[in-house]
Parts: sequence; C-alpha cells; structure tokens
Amino acid sequence: MKSEAVKKSKGKLQYMTMTAVMAALITIMTAYVFHIPTGINEGYIHFGDALIYLSAAILPAPYAMAAGAIGGGLADLMTAPVWAPATVIIKMLITLPFGSRGEKVLTKRNAAGLAAAGVISAAGYYLAEGLMFGFHVAFFTSVSGSLIQSCGSAAFFLIAAGTLDRVHFKKRFFI
Repeated sequence: MKSEAVKKSKGKLQYMTMTAVMAALITIMTAYVFHIPTGINEGYIHFGDALIYLSAAILPAPYAMAAGAIGGGLADLMTAPVWAPATVIIKMLITLPFGSRGEKVLTKRNAAGLAAAGVISAAGYYLAEGLMFGFHVAFFTSVSGSLIQSCGSAAFFLIAAGTLDRVHFKKRFFI
C-alpha cells in the first residue's frame, strides 16, 4: 500500500517537472527561436506550438494545458503583451486534440490532432484579432500567419516526435 502511494507521488512529481521544463522551452521557442514579427498588430510567427503539441502527446491533458498556457503566456508577456490573454486560452485549447496514452509520441490520433490544433489556433486568433482590431483586418493577417505557424509547428512536431519514439522516450521516463 505504501509503495503505491510513493509510486503515485513520484509520477505526479515527474509530470510537474516535465510541465515546468516544457513551459520553459515553449517560452524560449516562442519568444526567441524562429520568432518572426509580422509587423502587423504586434503579432509574430513562431514554432513554439510544436513544443505544445509535444507536451500534449507526452503529458496528461491538465499538465499539457498548463505547459502551453504558461509557456505561451510568458512568451507573449515578454514580446507582445496585448496577445497574452488570448494566447493563454488558445494554447490550452490546442492541446485537446492530442492524446498521451501509450508508449508512442507519434500516434495516428496525434498526427490527426495537428490539423485540429491548427484550426483551433487559427479560429482563436482570428476571433481575438477581430475583437481587438476589426474582423476585416483580422482575416488577412491572422489566418495567413496561423497557417504558416501551424504548418511549420506540425513539421517540427513530426520530426521531434519520430525522434523521441526512436529513443523510446516515453517508455524510459514515464511508463
């Protein structure tokens, strides 16, 4: 009985630690690495979403949502604060199409989740930008940037997930 409680506590500690590490990596990747300002409405294109997708494929949903919200929110607070409230919500939502069960990071569900996450992100930022700056402007600026960002992040995710699966990452650290 006691060993079960210790095992459960160790699992939660692993998840919290990985959540913090992923939030930090998401912040860095979003704010500084491949951070491409669009020059319109303080927006920018980045590939930090790939790390949010990885978080969602590795961690249970509540932890992945926290990593995405914290990492994306902090990046926006440092680079484009006007977007932070919308980002926190959108980054939590884009984790939902993914699943973290099993030994693999790259599953059929997670591959399909890339498209769903792209739609959620594009719709979320379109709505946020439309409310802030007007919907006519938002269509051209938000949707095009979201497509580029989502496609780039999807490619990065596929490469990283395949690599993590080849080294049996989840089996070594979580299962």
